[in-house]
Amino acid sequence: MKNIVMILCLVFIGLSAHAQEAKNKNAKYSIDVNGNCEQCKKRIEKAAYGLAGVKSAVWSVETHQLDLILNEEKTSISAVKKAIAKVGHDAEEEKASDEVYDNLHHCCKYER
Repeated sequence: MKNIVMILCLVFIGLSAHAQEAKNKNAKYSIDVNGNCEQCKKRIEKAAYGLAGVKSAVWSVETHQLDLILNEEKTSISAVKKAIAKVGHDAEEEKASDEVYDNLHHCCKYER
């Protein structure tokens, strides 16, 4: 009887550990995003958070790095870069259109 209880406990613990691993689909990324000021920071972070699956988005004015945590089952790093480019900021290989870039506030225009 003790052996059966022990085996059941081990099976339960093993399945619980496996379920915890399967749940965690979050990934961390750091990408270069052009911008200049706090207005840019708000716009960039808002664009990232606008996508389902983005858990954290923090852009640094000093380093121009956007640190992301995202659920890869719901979105991709490529989708985040495209969303940021749509609001006027170049994100690595994804470039904002000239029309959107030209509509940025003068303090937000970075060297392209």
